[in-house]
Amino acid sequence: MNLTNCTRTVEFILVGLPTIWEMESVIYAGIFLLYLLCLMGNGLIIVMVIVDRHLQKPMYFFLSNLSFIDIGHTTAFIPKLLVNYLSSKNSICFYCCITQLYFYFLFGVTEFFIMTLISLDRYLAICYPLRYATIMTSGVCLKLAVAAWFGGFFSILSQILMIANLPYCTSNIINHFYCDVGPVLKIAGGDIRVIEALGFLLTVVVIMSSLLFTLISYLFIICTILRMPSNTRQQRAFSTCASHLIVVCILYGSVFFVYLRPTVKNSSFSMMKSVSVLYTMVAPVLNPFIYTIRNNEVKGAV
Repeated sequence: MNLTNCTRTVEFILVGLPTIWEMESVIYAGIFLLYLLCLMGNGLIIVMVIVDRHLQKPMYFFLSNLSFIDIGHTTAFIPKLLVNYLSSKNSICFYCCITQLYFYFLFGVTEFFIMTLISLDRYLAICYPLRYATIMTSGVCLKLAVAAWFGGFFSILSQILMIANLPYCTSNIINHFYCDVGPVLKIAGGDIRVIEALGFLLTVVVIMSSLLFTLISYLFIICTILRMPSNTRQQRAFSTCASHLIVVCILYGSVFFVYLRPTVKNSSFSMMKSVSVLYTMVAPVLNPFIYTIRNNEVKGAV
């Protein structure tokens, strides 16, 4: 096909979630409930950190950033998904798709940076308790959070701009329930090898380095916990670390499965859509509960 004479499509058609016979209404009701729980759980954490001076500490500052990210991450696509279901028209305009794609990855990449900062905060708090207050000052926390947001903003900007300038002539059907980079590139024309290489590099560098740093931090934390004289403190610390590592396993495992691939042209996205539900809908709901359910300070604030 001559791509020079291509008329750019003005809208895309989203295939949506995998369908189960006579279960669509139940599935979308479940998505709506998950979205409400995400808004309420994460919104409550943000409000508590702002109004309760006992929670104005580095750990809760980073946790409030994570809560804001989870709200933004789900809001980037769930309202459109629900509107499409109610209207029975699974379409999204071209620039809306590109905007959704950008904000989805902005919040997604920033989440990995914030998760790394949370593990760093726990490492310093448990392994260096006497120096913790002098290291993690409010100024340092603010600078780290700003760096995380700028990292998310600039790391995917060039890739999104290149995707926006690709021709889309052969098809306008996206095999997903939101605009994800893989399904969008699969229907794009032109040479996408540079974009794929940038995406693969971003996955390896950002996510792998974030995971490695997080695992090393918790390894040192566990070694420190094992040297604690009190069994009660050991159990409490182990319980906290275990719950944090559950979030890490769900988030990183599902993202590796979906995004750690060199090419998209021969990829099938049916299984990937099911796995995407874990980190796009389930993880944002679990985060506020896992990080706070055993925390007496948060219980007191509630």
